[in-house]
Amino acid sequence: MTEAEIADQLEIERLLARYARAVDTKDWDLYRSLFTADALLDYSSAPLGRSGSRDEIADWLSQNLSFLPMTMHYVTNVEAHVDGDTATVRAQFYNPMQFPGFDELSHCGGYYHHELIRLDDGWRSRAL
Repeated sequence: MTEAEIADQLEIERLLARYARAVDTKDWDLYRSLFTADALLDYSSAPLGRSGSRDEIADWLSQNLSFLPMTMHYVTNVEAHVDGDTATVRAQFYNPMQFPGFDELSHCGGYYHHELIRLDDGWRSRAL
Protein backbone atom coordinates (compact mmCIF):
# COMPACT_ATOMS: atom_id res chain seq x y z
CA MET A 1 0.00 0.00 0.00
CA THR A 2 1.12 3.52 -0.69
CA GLU A 3 1.29 6.19 2.01
CA ALA A 4 -1.85 7.79 0.54
CA GLU A 5 -3.74 4.47 0.64
CA ILE A 6 -2.71 3.89 4.24
CA ALA A 7 -3.76 7.43 5.16
CA ASP A 8 -7.17 6.96 3.49
CA GLN A 9 -7.71 3.64 5.28
CA LEU A 10 -6.84 5.14 8.66
CA GLU A 11 -9.02 8.21 8.10
CA ILE A 12 -11.96 6.03 7.06
CA GLU A 13 -11.52 3.78 10.11
CA ARG A 14 -11.41 6.92 12.26
CA LEU A 15 -14.68 8.11 10.70
CA LEU A 16 -16.33 4.79 11.61
CA ALA A 17 -14.94 4.96 15.15
CA ARG A 18 -16.47 8.45 15.54
CA TYR A 19 -19.75 7.05 14.20
CA ALA A 20 -19.75 4.38 16.93
CA ARG A 21 -18.88 6.95 19.60
CA ALA A 22 -21.57 9.35 18.38
CA VAL A 23 -24.30 6.71 18.58
CA ASP A 24 -23.13 5.24 21.90
CA THR A 25 -22.76 8.63 23.61
CA LYS A 26 -25.91 9.94 21.91
CA ASP A 27 -23.96 12.89 20.49
CA TRP A 28 -26.29 13.75 17.62
CA ASP A 29 -24.28 16.82 16.55
CA LEU A 30 -21.22 14.61 16.09
CA TYR A 31 -23.40 12.04 14.32
CA ARG A 32 -24.66 14.64 11.84
CA SER A 33 -21.10 15.88 11.20
CA LEU A 34 -20.08 12.45 9.86
CA PHE A 35 -22.50 12.65 6.94
CA THR A 36 -23.01 15.03 4.04
CA ALA A 37 -26.06 17.29 4.36
CA ASP A 38 -27.80 15.35 1.57
CA ALA A 39 -26.88 11.88 2.85
CA LEU A 40 -29.44 9.09 2.70
CA LEU A 41 -29.37 6.61 5.57
CA ASP A 42 -31.16 3.28 5.59
CA TYR A 43 -31.72 1.45 8.87
CA SER A 44 -34.75 -0.43 7.54
CA SER A 45 -33.15 -3.83 8.23
CA ALA A 46 -33.36 -3.14 11.98
CA PRO A 47 -36.55 -3.98 13.86
CA LEU A 48 -38.87 -0.99 13.44
CA GLY A 49 -36.11 0.62 11.37
CA ARG A 50 -36.51 3.27 8.76
CA SER A 51 -34.66 5.22 6.13
CA GLY A 52 -34.42 8.93 5.50
CA SER A 53 -32.21 11.99 5.42
CA ARG A 54 -29.33 12.55 7.80
CA ASP A 55 -31.40 14.83 10.01
CA GLU A 56 -34.50 12.62 9.96
CA ILE A 57 -32.46 9.61 11.00
CA ALA A 58 -30.52 11.53 13.67
CA ASP A 59 -33.85 12.63 15.18
CA TRP A 60 -35.26 9.10 14.92
CA LEU A 61 -32.19 7.57 16.59
CA SER A 62 -32.28 10.23 19.29
CA GLN A 63 -35.87 9.32 20.13
CA ASN A 64 -35.45 5.56 19.85
CA LEU A 65 -32.14 5.14 21.65
CA SER A 66 -32.82 7.58 24.48
CA PHE A 67 -34.31 4.86 26.69
CA LEU A 68 -31.29 2.54 26.42
CA PRO A 69 -28.92 3.00 29.36
CA MET A 70 -26.00 1.48 27.45
CA THR A 71 -24.92 0.64 23.92
CA MET A 72 -21.37 -0.14 22.82
CA HIS A 73 -20.73 -0.49 19.10
CA TYR A 74 -17.71 -2.39 17.88
CA VAL A 75 -16.89 -1.68 14.22
CA THR A 76 -14.39 -4.10 12.71
CA ASN A 77 -13.08 -5.64 9.49
CA VAL A 78 -13.24 -2.36 7.61
CA GLU A 79 -12.85 -2.90 3.87
CA ALA A 80 -12.46 0.41 2.06
CA HIS A 81 -12.20 0.64 -1.72
CA VAL A 82 -11.02 4.14 -2.59
CA ASP A 83 -11.40 5.54 -6.09
CA GLY A 84 -10.07 9.10 -6.13
CA ASP A 85 -12.29 11.16 -3.86
CA THR A 86 -14.96 8.50 -3.37
CA ALA A 87 -14.94 5.23 -1.49
CA THR A 88 -17.19 2.28 -0.83
CA VAL A 89 -16.86 0.74 2.60
CA ARG A 90 -18.06 -2.48 4.13
CA ALA A 91 -17.56 -2.99 7.86
CA GLN A 92 -18.91 -5.40 10.43
CA PHE A 93 -20.55 -4.21 13.63
CA TYR A 94 -21.41 -5.85 16.91
CA ASN A 95 -23.49 -3.96 19.42
CA PRO A 96 -24.21 -5.13 22.95
CA MET A 97 -26.88 -3.01 24.60
CA GLN A 98 -28.85 -2.93 27.79
CA PHE A 99 -32.60 -2.55 27.93
CA PRO A 100 -34.21 -0.90 30.95
CA GLY A 101 -35.19 -3.38 33.63
CA PHE A 102 -32.94 -6.19 32.35
CA ASP A 103 -29.68 -7.30 33.92
CA GLU A 104 -28.54 -9.25 30.87
CA LEU A 105 -27.25 -7.59 27.74
CA SER A 106 -28.94 -7.92 24.39
CA HIS A 107 -26.83 -8.11 21.22
CA CYS A 108 -27.13 -7.29 17.56
CA GLY A 109 -24.70 -7.23 14.69
CA GLY A 110 -24.36 -6.99 10.96
CA TYR A 111 -22.72 -4.96 8.25
CA TYR A 112 -22.45 -1.27 7.53
CA HIS A 113 -22.21 -0.28 3.88
CA HIS A 114 -21.10 3.31 3.35
CA GLU A 115 -20.59 5.42 0.26
CA LEU A 116 -18.03 8.06 1.18
CA ILE A 117 -16.81 11.26 -0.38
CA ARG A 118 -13.62 13.12 0.43
CA LEU A 119 -14.24 16.77 1.31
CA ASP A 120 -11.68 19.47 2.09
CA ASP A 121 -11.88 18.58 5.80
CA GLY A 122 -11.93 14.79 5.41
CA TRP A 123 -14.12 11.84 4.55
CA ARG A 124 -17.91 11.97 5.00
CA SER A 125 -20.59 9.40 4.37
CA ARG A 126 -23.21 10.25 1.77
CA ALA A 127 -25.05 6.94 2.02
CA LEU A 128 -25.36 4.29 4.71
